[in-house]
Amino acid sequence: MNPTDLSRSPSALSRLWQALRNPSKYSLLVLLVVGFVAGIVFWGGFHAALEATNNETFCISCHEMRDNVYAEYKETIHYTNRTGVRATCPDCHVPKEWGPKMIRKIQASNEVLGKILGTIDTREKFEAKRLTLARHEWARMKANKSLECRNCHTLSSMNSEIQKPRAQKSHEMAAKNGDTCIDCHKGIAHHKPKGMTEADE
Repeated sequence: MNPTDLSRSPSALSRLWQALRNPSKYSLLVLLVVGFVAGIVFWGGFHAALEATNNETFCISCHEMRDNVYAEYKETIHYTNRTGVRATCPDCHVPKEWGPKMIRKIQASNEVLGKILGTIDTREKFEAKRLTLARHEWARMKANKSLECRNCHTLSSMNSEIQKPRAQKSHEMAAKNGDTCIDCHKGIAHHKPKGMTEADE
């Protein structure tokens, strides 16, 4: 029977409708298996894409990051230190928990748009926008109480006895006042932007 005969035959249509309304146990099983496999493939692909965009190589694949903030980061203790422990871009800029990570990835789509539009594609454009970009990141870190910093650093695990007196006092005050890492450590991995106000400091 060709397709035109099928479309003209009410009995064929009624049989198809009947099969859809009352599927056999085999068709339900096939549907469940196919759905399960498709779900695994989708989730695996989604997770692979997520991880592929969550590493330092991806972060510095564009010259805007590689030539500006990455070059500065390479001069800091987070890049090279006596213990050999390195904090990479996603360690500081992408939360590890799934929910906050998804929110951050959605926010990062705006950065991709900036790349496409050439918002900071030259050193001059980057420097002109640097303070605005930094303020956005400081506000994000302040809002989550420097969550990414606290993945490695916590006040409770610090040995204040081997800290310099100024650091001891600052950390004691931070604990008392409920301050967070970004309140004091704005220039820890990248140069501070020009034009910062007293409020920024």
